[in-house]
Amino acid sequence: MLAIVCPGQGSQTPGFLAPWLEVPGVAEHLAALSEVAQLDLAAHGTTSDEETIKDTAVAQPLIVAAGLVSAKALFDVELSTLPVTLAGHSVGEITATALAGVLSEADAMRFVRERANGMAEAAAVTPTGMSAVVGGDPAEVLAAIEASGAAPANVNGAGQVVAAGTFEQLEALAANPPAKARVIPLKVAGAFHTTHMAPAVAALDVLQHELDIHEPQVPLLSNYDGQLVAKGKAGVASLVAQVSRPVRWDLCMETLLAQGVKGVIELSPAGTLAGLAKRGMPGVKTVAVKAPADLDAALALFAEVEQDAAPGGSGHHAAGNGEGAQA
Repeated sequence: MLAIVCPGQGSQTPGFLAPWLEVPGVAEHLAALSEVAQLDLAAHGTTSDEETIKDTAVAQPLIVAAGLVSAKALFDVELSTLPVTLAGHSVGEITATALAGVLSEADAMRFVRERANGMAEAAAVTPTGMSAVVGGDPAEVLAAIEASGAAPANVNGAGQVVAAGTFEQLEALAANPPAKARVIPLKVAGAFHTTHMAPAVAALDVLQHELDIHEPQVPLLSNYDGQLVAKGKAGVASLVAQVSRPVRWDLCMETLLAQGVKGVIELSPAGTLAGLAKRGMPGVKTVAVKAPADLDAALALFAEVEQDAAPGGSGHHAAGNGEGAQA
């Protein structure tokens, strides 16, 4: 079994989409996604500066689009025919939900557009942010976050918890960090997955009833409890609630381990979740698909895991674009 994981906000970097635009069909794909997002995603992924793509209203659609583009470049068959499980971190769960067939790409981009705009507006009410707390005793980390007045927005496992709150609260946490832990500010513009985001939930609650929702065609994990999403409508309702409640990526990784997952491929803009898997899922191989040059390594991992699962091959395969080798 292979896990396909989709990253969340903060994973984007200036110019990260530039090499993808050299892949045939990607420019057209991005143009279609841009039309729904009402943003020039190609420009934001190639020429926009760090401050611009840090903006929640830009970052979230950009990250979902990048995941959809890199998935299409990697696989030439329906994911439902492959031995994979999907999971996404925060906004990446929208990417995973689309890849699972619960939402069309257009509805996924519509959802992320409204989510991003709503969360940006909520973030503008009070200056807030997020900081990763790396290392330390888990109980002491949670106690220190609580003492600062912030909230544990993302429990990521592998020795990482992300705190969210006002800048004053995060500064207090940094000034009094848990023993043997580092507090690292993140490139996000709000206290996501906390009560600060509650105003963004109402519009999404209305929108979900306008979407064409299907049952998952591929096993899909929920950020809420790390369990499989049984019904499409319940999965989308959970996406709405996710905006103001914690992400439990640690539980997603526990479920993947329990499923016997042997490999993890992180879609673009990759790196963070592959890093967490290396630390939190010992023995599981990982590939971060940051650029088209990484597709060959992802294909090799897929073939290795598939062969282990079904000697002789199942007849299913990934595609790749044939350009470049592992960087």
